[in-house]
Amino acid sequence: MSDDIKAFCRTRGADCAGIADLAPFKQGWVVLPANLLDPFTRAISIAKRLDDDVINEIDRGPTVRYAGHYRSVNVELDAVTADVVKWIGERGYQAKAVPASHITDDTNLLGNISHKAVARMAGIGWQGKSLLIVNPEHGPRIRLATVLTDMPLVPDQPLRNRCGTCAECSKACPVSAIKNVNTKDRYETRDDALYFSRCAEQTRRNKALPGIGAMICGVCVKVCPFGRKRRTRSPGI
Repeated sequence: MSDDIKAFCRTRGADCAGIADLAPFKQGWVVLPANLLDPFTRAISIAKRLDDDVINEIDRGPTVRYAGHYRSVNVELDAVTADVVKWIGERGYQAKAVPASHITDDTNLLGNISHKAVARMAGIGWQGKSLLIVNPEHGPRIRLATVLTDMPLVPDQPLRNRCGTCAECSKACPVSAIKNVNTKDRYETRDDALYFSRCAEQTRRNKALPGIGAMICGVCVKVCPFGRKRRTRSPGI
């Protein structure tokens, strides 16, 4: 069933999917509400790649085109998770979709569960210095959604962090929010990696810009070396 559900996600438009064990999340990790995970043992992380042309247009902040693309990919992800919930239910198990982009706690900017934390545990990618999930193929050019379930799936394993000495996201951040601190597996708090208030304030300012309407930036997404399309070299060059 584990391979089947990943294949099903891809048929519905996901670029990759992985399975996380929820046991660690039940040991003090922040979830909202606190009993959210009680019926579930696994989480399915679903990722969809963002369009390179849209991302490459970003300079010092989000474009109107990126804001529209961000929203449309979230809608597509929510459609995938709805199909996955139905697929699991038809096989006699419980499932609950967590929306691709939904803030439950406006003060602390928290969702029901961290899509990034689930994606890391599901082997989608490692947690980069920007706190974004960096997939080996797609880099941070992905959006994420999650399905919680009690289906007895085989969990995947986290990937080795490959950021190394790279500091591209830190150098490019328009408010110098990324501290350029590496981690072996995950950061204990957001402030270990970021001056989080700087990042939050900047994305709030971006949201107020004409045509944006979302707490987004995209600069660190664009500059990460992972996920960039590599040009094929012409013969003789």
